[in-house]
Amino acid sequence: MSNPFFELNYEPAFESLGDDYYDEVPVADFPQHILRFRNNELLPKINLNPQTVTDADFLDTFGKFLYSPRPFLAMRYHGYQFGEYNPNLGDGRGFLYGQIRGIDGKLYDLGTKGSGRTPYSRNADGRLTLKGGVREVLAAEMLHRLGVTTSRCLSMIETGESLWRGDEPSPTRSCVMVRFSSSHIRFGTFERLHYFRRPDLIQKLLDHVIDYYYPEIHLIVDQKERYARFYAELVKRIAQLTAQWMSVGFCHGVLNTDNMSITGESFDYGPYAFIPNYNLQFTAAYFDYFSLYSYGNQPQICRLNLERLQAPLSKVIEPSDLEAGFAQYNEYYLTHYRQLMLRRLGFENLPESDGNELLQLTLKLLKESEVGYHDFFVELRNQFDLSWRDDINLIFPEAEPAQIIKSWREFYYHLLQTVSFDDMKEMGRRLTRYNPQQSLIRPEIEAIWEPIAIEDNWQPFNELLKRIQNE
Repeated sequence: MSNPFFELNYEPAFESLGDDYYDEVPVADFPQHILRFRNNELLPKINLNPQTVTDADFLDTFGKFLYSPRPFLAMRYHGYQFGEYNPNLGDGRGFLYGQIRGIDGKLYDLGTKGSGRTPYSRNADGRLTLKGGVREVLAAEMLHRLGVTTSRCLSMIETGESLWRGDEPSPTRSCVMVRFSSSHIRFGTFERLHYFRRPDLIQKLLDHVIDYYYPEIHLIVDQKERYARFYAELVKRIAQLTAQWMSVGFCHGVLNTDNMSITGESFDYGPYAFIPNYNLQFTAAYFDYFSLYSYGNQPQICRLNLERLQAPLSKVIEPSDLEAGFAQYNEYYLTHYRQLMLRRLGFENLPESDGNELLQLTLKLLKESEVGYHDFFVELRNQFDLSWRDDINLIFPEAEPAQIIKSWREFYYHLLQTVSFDDMKEMGRRLTRYNPQQSLIRPEIEAIWEPIAIEDNWQPFNELLKRIQNE
């Protein structure tokens, strides 16, 4: 039987830009191929029936790499890393496997991670640890369930090599992962071209990005307006993405410009973490010594990265147009963050003053009580009842200490008086939708990894994924 992955219609979109943007690379030859994860939810998006795609199909395609739809392309980029510009970057352990048009008409990347050395590996081995793969699979699926715009993992295959890492007990196991993403073009892709003073290549890449990833803009005839609208839309996407992270309590960890997607999608998860409680100083990366990328700094860091992107874009976009688009960031972020948080609290439409007050009371409650961030919203989901509108004492009746929740409870009760019985039922459905029971704080990830590391037991990992995907 033919391999369904081999029959897909791969498009040479990024390849068509020419070799100023990438290097053709080989794939590593791995001693072992064990399929540890396949994402059946993604297959229908590229018109494949999960029942007709075998595990062997995944192994032959994304482990043994027996078929090359196009040349494997290591993408070139630079980036600001912890505030310092680094011109020695690029895909160091992955490549663009291929690009496929989804049934929704959008173009998607299949990009590898851990597939071997490239010209940008420097002194590294080009591999991905199995634990790193497990963590990215879990992060992507959890964020997707929470409604965050994110890349996802199509497959993860253990490859049988022993790796040495300074941040994991070594030797540790290896894997190769395939990421399903809207695009792997980064802010740093443009920054590299600016570094080499190639405005012609910046404009060529910009036109490519607009044509493929901004369909609502690429039909605009006037070039000046089209470029201005692109940057304004990117600012909006990044502001909304950051609001999504903040609302679900996610700390990316390493918001360098080479980890910022030009489509406004979150990807490339390394030392990420979900906050255990509401703490703006929480820092995910152990090597972020000055907490530059702390949870609370994320909105400003993403804003700064957008501002830095203006340097290359200003070679083809009017600076005044860039500033006009950039000026909307704070409003986009605050508006979207408030909307997302109110949904987690059960409300869809509130007067702005009421929404702002409820949000501030909620954040004050979360900070002062030190209750688990995830736990608060799960308890709200589980305890919410129609009787809350009739008796204020039924709202979190056992919450301690009582004085901390007093103001929040009174205002929440006040807002419930403004909604109808049917609205109350809709609130319950909204709380269920936006507040999944499952969380992914660090102890839970370690509890999944330990049986894998000690006894090669993948059952807890598989069960966790089922809970995330199916709730």
